[in-house]
Amino acid sequence: MKIILMFFISACLVTSLNSCAQNNAKSKTVPAPKTMEKEDLSKYSQATFSAGCFWCEEAVFESVIGVQEAVSGYAGGTEANPTYEEVGSGSTGHAETVNVYYDPAKISYETLLKVYFASEDPTQVNGQGPDQGAQYRSIIFYRNPSEKKQVDDYIAKMNASGKYNKPIAAQVMPFVKFWEAEGYHQDYVAHNPTQSYVVHESIPRIKRFQAQVPELIKPDHKF
Repeated sequence: MKIILMFFISACLVTSLNSCAQNNAKSKTVPAPKTMEKEDLSKYSQATFSAGCFWCEEAVFESVIGVQEAVSGYAGGTEANPTYEEVGSGSTGHAETVNVYYDPAKISYETLLKVYFASEDPTQVNGQGPDQGAQYRSIIFYRNPSEKKQVDDYIAKMNASGKYNKPIAAQVMPFVKFWEAEGYHQDYVAHNPTQSYVVHESIPRIKRFQAQVPELIKPDHKF
């Protein structure tokens, strides 16, 4: 019994150490990439999603053909100019979010929904994997009635498929405001490939996603 208890405690400890929240303080010590002139993204369409740690989601979407850029940030709450620490505390109502810039001539909104759901556990409530709490909840932010209908129809189809033993957990909310995260969060997986959370959580999650839809992945973004 003592051996089983020690194993359980060790497993919990490993999980906590490999959570995005556990790395809040550590991530601040990672140098931000050199400042470069930002690309003009005004010609691209935008879509906004939340599904756990934004480090993972950003890398997932940036690996997809037709996506020009994905930016990490915060949405879904009411507090203006939230910080990473404030959002991580769960006090702002925001969730870690990615804003996706895409070319609709190369990828449709419905395909982005496919990417979104394929890259997460769609039935997990308030979190993904070891990242738990409302700040890691799944949300799809729609910008117009057409997007809302596509989201509602896609979720209804998933719920009716019989594939899942729980209902789809993603919230569906109108887009209001996206707050860009601090610079050291942008392209975090690419800049920190040996960081513990990235090695044990982000990269495996990206690999699982890419294995499901290899036809959608940019050749130079395969993990």
